[in-house]
Order: sequence, then C-alpha cells, then structure tokens
Amino acid sequence: MTHSSAFQLSNPEGLYDPSDNAYSHVAEVRAGSHLLFIAGQGGEDRNGQLSPLFAEQARQALANLEVALASKGAKLAQVFKLTLLIVDHSETRLREWVAEADKAWGPHLKPTCTLIPVARLALDGMLVEIEAVAAQ
Repeated sequence: MTHSSAFQLSNPEGLYDPSDNAYSHVAEVRAGSHLLFIAGQGGEDRNGQLSPLFAEQARQALANLEVALASKGAKLAQVFKLTLLIVDHSETRLREWVAEADKAWGPHLKPTCTLIPVARLALDGMLVEIEAVAAQ
C-alpha cells in the first residue's frame, strides 16, 4: 500500500498484481482533501514540438504533468488517478509507458489508471495524452 496524507493506493487480494503494468487497482481519497483535475497533457514541448518517438512523448507528457501540478504546489506523488490515451496502442508502447512511469513514480505504487487505445489525438503526430487527478 502507498499512503499519502490525502489518499491511499492498494491492490486487494483476489485481483492480479498490476505492478508490472504501472498502475494500482484502488485509490481511497480521504474526506476534506483538496482535489486537482489536470487536463490531458500531451508530449509536446513548450514550443509545441512533438518527437516522433512514443517514449520521448510519454516522458515529455509526464514532464508537462509535473509543470501543471507544480503550478498548484503539487507533485506526481499526489496523483492518484490517471487516464492514459495511446495512439495505436501495442505491447511495445505499454512497456515504454511502464518504463517512463517507473522513472516518474519510482518503486512506489502507481496511480490507478485506465489506458484507452485511440485512433488519434488532438494534434497530428501526438501519440500519448495523460489526464490526472491529484489530492492534497
């Protein structure tokens, strides 16, 4: 289990261990927590440029998420829910996402996550978008 002052992540017995896929099954948010809803962050840099590589876009999308969170005094460790949109999803892209999530969250339980394969995103060449909910 991962504990924060605002939420607790867990993987109940009776469900498979999702750690290898970089998510947790359950997030319990404590009453009175301050919630932040972060719009989908893509892999574009501050100049709007997109790498053609999925892993680089995933890394940049996480960096963009960190900037959005920091604007409200929050960190990745306070994220308990993700919605992950991946263009042309594959096992290779899942492994690349897991590697980036492992770098971002370290050995701790990862946020709950719903991965949704999509045909395309808002911008031409955009391969990943990450929406998040954090609690403080």
